[in-house]
Amino acid sequence: MPGENLSRDEAHERAGLLFVDGYEVALDLRSAVGDATGEGPRTFRSVTTIRFRANEAGTGTFVDLIAPSVTAVSLNGEDLDPAAVFDGSRIQLENLAEDNELIVDAQCAYSRTGEGMHRFVDPEDGEVYLYTQYEPADARRVFANFEQPDLKAPYRFSVRAPEGWTAWSNGVGELVDGVWRFAETKPISTYITAVVAGPYHYVTDSYERELEDGSKLVVPLGAMCRKGLAPYFDADDIFQVTKQGLDFFHENFDYPYPFGKYDQAFVPEYNLGAMENPGMVTFREEYIFRGKVTTASYERRANVILHEMAHMWFGDLVTMVWWDDLWLKESFADFMGSFSMVEATRFTNGWITFANNRKAWAYRADQLPSTHPVTADIRDLEDAKLNFDGITYAKGASVLKQLVAYVGRDAFLEGARRYFKRHAYGNTRLGDLLSVLEETSGRDMASWSRSWLQTAGVNSLTPQVTLSSEGRITELAVVQEAAASHPELRPHRVAVGLYRRTDVGALERYARAEVDVDGPRTVVAELAGAEAPELVLVNDDDLTYCKIRFDAESLATLRERLGDMTDPLARALCWSALWNLTRDALMPARDFVGLVLRFAGRESDIGVLQMLHAWARSALVHYVAPEWREEGGRLLAEGALRELRLAEPGSQHQLTWARFFASVASSAADLQLLQGLLDAGEGAGGARIDGLEVDQEMRWAFLETLTTHGVADEGVLAAELARDDTASGKRHQVRCLASRPSEAVKAQAWAQVVESDALSNALVEATIAGFQQASQRELTAPYAEKYFAAIERVWDERSIQIGMDVVRGLFPSLQDSQGTLDATDAWLDSHEKAAPALRRLVLEARDDLARGLRAQACDGASGA
Repeated sequence: MPGENLSRDEAHERAGLLFVDGYEVALDLRSAVGDATGEGPRTFRSVTTIRFRANEAGTGTFVDLIAPSVTAVSLNGEDLDPAAVFDGSRIQLENLAEDNELIVDAQCAYSRTGEGMHRFVDPEDGEVYLYTQYEPADARRVFANFEQPDLKAPYRFSVRAPEGWTAWSNGVGELVDGVWRFAETKPISTYITAVVAGPYHYVTDSYERELEDGSKLVVPLGAMCRKGLAPYFDADDIFQVTKQGLDFFHENFDYPYPFGKYDQAFVPEYNLGAMENPGMVTFREEYIFRGKVTTASYERRANVILHEMAHMWFGDLVTMVWWDDLWLKESFADFMGSFSMVEATRFTNGWITFANNRKAWAYRADQLPSTHPVTADIRDLEDAKLNFDGITYAKGASVLKQLVAYVGRDAFLEGARRYFKRHAYGNTRLGDLLSVLEETSGRDMASWSRSWLQTAGVNSLTPQVTLSSEGRITELAVVQEAAASHPELRPHRVAVGLYRRTDVGALERYARAEVDVDGPRTVVAELAGAEAPELVLVNDDDLTYCKIRFDAESLATLRERLGDMTDPLARALCWSALWNLTRDALMPARDFVGLVLRFAGRESDIGVLQMLHAWARSALVHYVAPEWREEGGRLLAEGALRELRLAEPGSQHQLTWARFFASVASSAADLQLLQGLLDAGEGAGGARIDGLEVDQEMRWAFLETLTTHGVADEGVLAAELARDDTASGKRHQVRCLASRPSEAVKAQAWAQVVESDALSNALVEATIAGFQQASQRELTAPYAEKYFAAIERVWDERSIQIGMDVVRGLFPSLQDSQGTLDATDAWLDSHEKAAPALRRLVLEARDDLARGLRAQACDGASGA
């Protein structure tokens, strides 16, 4: 629809005209359980009453609504002709009074794409589950509204649900005469309103705290999932992290949790990790673990729980005016998620994960052609959707970690406290936060903001060491560089660590200095006179956001002694730096693979180990020279199997190596072992590895490899689905079906995703993942041309979420040749007027492809 893509200018104009006093939204969801034909329902009734004021009588505006049809529209008691005022995405309103009441009666569509009111039918028991997901602007798919973050208002929701169901929303609800009626919310934005309904498995608890004024805060807690996942639902652990987080934020924010209850729903086919709807947080149900997982998975879930909780203050209580300042909620939530997790939960090594995992996302995003300042220029909603990226989340969080080092922890938290009290239930811009931080720290926040928030790109920091004839440091300097495309040099508060071997062979830090790096070269005077190091680690303790480089001596030390580093954070930082060298074609990819083979078995942090596995596999698929892929794959599989057999039986390291082995296995012997492990799990003899439990999730992981290499067929997958006839099992089966090495299979998968909209978002994702297999480059080669012929049509016809999934997921990245790069450039040159968001996705994919080709050339030269 032409009016679906709301612009910033339109939103600004409307915000200047209106003040919204409140919404009443009545939803009738009884159609969710289907009809007599057995075909799923198409629509539900949505009746919205909006009371709002206009600054000037007689003016006009519009209300947002994306719906198949509108039954009736009434403005100030006058019936309007729906056909005349509704165009499919907007309802035009003219001749407003100073005080207005609008009533819209519409038929809204259930979603299968995770946008709006998503409807899911559980294949295990036929039960239907509903939930909403709106960010950034899909509340208009469920009720009529002014869909922009700065027109906040209180809401009263009511829901008529099928008999036997429970419904939840942001406020406390009760069932009255067959209708769930919910307490009025505080003023909040449209995109964080929420409704969840269905026969969910629901567990309750309570959080209590005595406040400083002597009053007692009681927050009812709830957690829910599908009934089919109830046997795996560890609500006690979820509640424990929730209570620890609430304690942390109350102790540090000095603003009591403002939204009454705190429900958390783990829902199926979710597009995101989670969403911070106040009082009704939603998560992807994959955070409920059906099989054995490592502590890294529990840490990741705890981080997400705390990230969403931080949003109750940063984002929900105080909200950005427009999506330009999305960082005001996402960067803070990403930072506070790790900050609170490390200080309040059992996951005290969370900063290691942050340095090794989250920052890797940021470094990649910040080197794409689409990189942007943390405070971005967001012209419209399509821009906004794409800016939920590694810059806004992980770089923003990294910058805030640097800010805490810059102003001090106490000044940072006191600034947050003043910010909440000053702007509660309001909307803010960049300057509102900077002003309170200037008050509390005395620092010049304007120059800091210009350097860190208003420029793009990542700097690299390299040590330069000069030694005396006696083997002591004469001078140690840090050289700062920037890419030509983003030449900004920034002020960095960094720690520089010096490392050398101890008598027992460990590589440990013996000297450390903090310094403000500013400009192209900064001397670290404090380290002059220190004994010569074997390794200099710039950005030790990970205080700033930068790419770490090494001098020649340090890099040689890492090549020989990386596994001897005893500090897990320092080791993680070195791994991350080596990966950046590989991606930047400054180190051959086969050398990185060799380092993983040599040292990953000694990695104690399970999250870092899992990241190393992912990087090694990415290096094999995208960065090694094509002629070395087979050899590299063989070495990785041999190394993985060796570590699998050496790992402690039943340990999470054993589990991690087993999954990695399955992902790189390709030889007949490897595949025979996987098949044997599956057979043993069925009691049919086969192979065994002491302590390795091949549960249902691991069975599917093994089966995908066997299917990809033509060992397991459709019949085997059907039998496995019968064994695991669940929603999770169905997703796994669909992925495996699309991974079979057959031209007909690839054609069918392509048609299901590109030519049809019958699949749900989760099954689209699974089909794309199965379609793209690194060992099947020849099979998917014909689809490169088809991709460029189809993507503009897909973008125009499908929802933005599905469009993003298709454009990103089906880009011919495995056809890594100059020809594919040329075809991409040809499409970009001939589609200069295509949707900017679509062009951005193609530009990003093109950049990844070009980076891969540069890395392959570097790797090939090393093996010549």
